[in-house]
Amino acid sequence: MITVLLADDQRLVRAGLRMLIEDTTDLTVVGEAADGVEAIRLHAELAPDLVVMDLRMPGLDGIAATRRILATAPRAKVLVLTTFDDDDHLFPALAAGAAGYFVKDTEPAVLLDAIRRTVDGDLLFSPALLRRLITRALEAPTAAESAPAPPDLTARERDVLRLVGEGYGNQEIAGRLHLGVSTVKTHVANLLDKTGTDNRVRLAVYAADSFVTRHRNRYDGDESV
Repeated sequence: MITVLLADDQRLVRAGLRMLIEDTTDLTVVGEAADGVEAIRLHAELAPDLVVMDLRMPGLDGIAATRRILATAPRAKVLVLTTFDDDDHLFPALAAGAAGYFVKDTEPAVLLDAIRRTVDGDLLFSPALLRRLITRALEAPTAAESAPAPPDLTARERDVLRLVGEGYGNQEIAGRLHLGVSTVKTHVANLLDKTGTDNRVRLAVYAADSFVTRHRNRYDGDESV
């Protein structure tokens, strides 16, 4: 059973999310927070598998709460669910360590799938936001020059890193590389260790900055490398 903590200052939103989540057989809500301070406290107390985090809350906002949760629990999973889809909210949330970002008009089935896949280790965003994130990372004028060189990776780790940087989740990577999902998870864990990144979001940005840009010509159109 996947345990979820809801953090949103609107009681009606929390009630709707609780009904949606608890109508499934594999997800359950273990707590609700109305602000960032309460979200941090309940996360420490309940250790949920995932936090569904609003950004605009009174007192401590969702970005600061995400940052503080991950500072004490680096493997924590935070999925942002907000009304804002602009860069001024998206990129600070990612910098804080959010493992996914969705707007509140997301289809219920898509949100439920995102919760499951985020807990499973995927990097999840609505398609438009994901395209914007990767495009911005790849087109940053100094990205290729300033990014650190990739560490000593195996050929298969480079394949996985490239696809992480292009925004694919574990299941899609497994399908493209003809690997088991558990094998992909092992490669991702090794990549986190070798690159010194502490979550999937930072690994994706690292890949886009330091690997995809540098090796685009070498790998374009060649899935077998």
